[in-house]
Amino acid sequence: MIKSKIFDDLIEVLEELDLEYTENFSVEIPNNVEHGDFSSNVALLNAKLNKMAPRDLAEKFVEIFAKKRYYKKVEIAGPGFINFKLANSVFHKNLIDIVEKKKKFAASKHGKKQRILLEFISANPTGPLNVVSARAGAFGDTLASIMRHVGYDVFTEFYVNDAGNQVDILAESLELRYRELHGERIDEFPPEAYHGEYLKDLASQLNSAEGSKLFHCTENDRMEKMRNFALKKIQAMQYESLERFGVHFNNWMSERKLRKDGILEEALSYLAEAGCTYEKDEAIWFNSSQFGDIKDRVLIKADGNPTYLVPDIAYHITKYNRAYDVLIDVLGPDHHGHISKLRAAMKALELDASKLEVVYLQHINLIQNGEVVKMSKRAGRIVTLNDLIDEVGKDAARYFFIDRKPSAHLDFDMELAKKQSSENPVFYCQYAYARINSIMKKAKKAKISLKDFDTKNLRKLNKDEELRLIKKMLELKSILIGAAEHREPHRLSGYLHELAGMFHKYYAKYHIIDEKRIEMTQARLYLCSAVKNVIGLALDLMGISTPQKM
Repeated sequence: MIKSKIFDDLIEVLEELDLEYTENFSVEIPNNVEHGDFSSNVALLNAKLNKMAPRDLAEKFVEIFAKKRYYKKVEIAGPGFINFKLANSVFHKNLIDIVEKKKKFAASKHGKKQRILLEFISANPTGPLNVVSARAGAFGDTLASIMRHVGYDVFTEFYVNDAGNQVDILAESLELRYRELHGERIDEFPPEAYHGEYLKDLASQLNSAEGSKLFHCTENDRMEKMRNFALKKIQAMQYESLERFGVHFNNWMSERKLRKDGILEEALSYLAEAGCTYEKDEAIWFNSSQFGDIKDRVLIKADGNPTYLVPDIAYHITKYNRAYDVLIDVLGPDHHGHISKLRAAMKALELDASKLEVVYLQHINLIQNGEVVKMSKRAGRIVTLNDLIDEVGKDAARYFFIDRKPSAHLDFDMELAKKQSSENPVFYCQYAYARINSIMKKAKKAKISLKDFDTKNLRKLNKDEELRLIKKMLELKSILIGAAEHREPHRLSGYLHELAGMFHKYYAKYHIIDEKRIEMTQARLYLCSAVKNVIGLALDLMGISTPQKM
């Protein structure tokens, strides 16, 4: 938009002056409003290439830009920065674009339809989703929405770890609760078992469906029924929680299916054929240290069972087979050794390891009444996603999880998340949206509308606060591109909070509706409708509701 226009004009001047140049210069909004609307380091970066002093080169730019109507003032600052003050009409023209494009505003083709496979949450189906999964859900879902808006082709996936040791432990834990229902006294649950209350509920459901029939099965059959029942119910529970949280996936990939389809054996065969495995201590090893890992890894244990690395490798082979351009895994902080193993396997199989990217989400502390809530999934002390939604609501939960950089620890203040005041950032942003709705209703009662509004009257929007609001809205495109490229959705939440704050201050300083100044009122209503559109778009991308009133 405006930034790209200035950038193109600078390139045009460089070519007009027949100068050598690099396109690595920037066009940015300066922190100090006295430095103009935009600033560029074009002269600083290109002066040396042309054996000139930066200020001398900057003067040539100023001389040419002074003749362009688009620019109100162009000045040199410091060692050679060029500051641009644009004509108000430039902002007014772009304001029309914001209103007319509605939800398509700030959309772009930046991603060039690059195919992205984004995997996130992928929690073991051994219990309800907890707050760790909630952060991953809010992060991954918002990142997918942002990337799609700026031109990426994003496919989201949940990998279901529905096989292996943790599933066996789940079935054994359920059997113990089932036996309790039939009068057997269980003095002490094994420490490795799952202790959550949800297992008692599952046992009760199982008992209602089967009664005592399972006691007449063979042990293998009984445990298989236990596994299948627990997995089906828990996956349904997780799916329902994600629906409540507004998180949806294009696909759910099952580890059990990978095993059934023989994908694990294929993965082992590929590594063996590539000469990347060896036997030691009755186990089969992967010589991953030869491919950048810190040490070799066990693939098949001495008891003949695969380690968790084997299905991970097999699953990622299926990702490569689906011809995506980039594979993004969103993982928790306890998986930091994960990427070196997987990349080593991909290199060993002569797959492009650079396609594989991992985003780590740091630890979460739930804070309630000033105290950290202690959690342990195995011990049954967990705050589930459903608990969190019930306590603070979907919108606050999503905003708080999105609002921190993924690499930063998150202290989630549950009391703050429930506050209906400007201290609560999601309330603050939603209130700006609802406030504009209220303004529009008041205008309607006063019989003032935008139906007959002549956009030429946007010239009445000449206050600094009005022009800054427009400029801030026009930043959204670059904010979304940056958030997509760097996998940082928190850039959007931070931007939204700033925009909402600017609008609240504008509303407090100026009267929007003045029945004696209809054209001014209409111009300000038009500005308000643009702000509402941008706030609504940002909230939509974050999966947060847009309340009509608050």
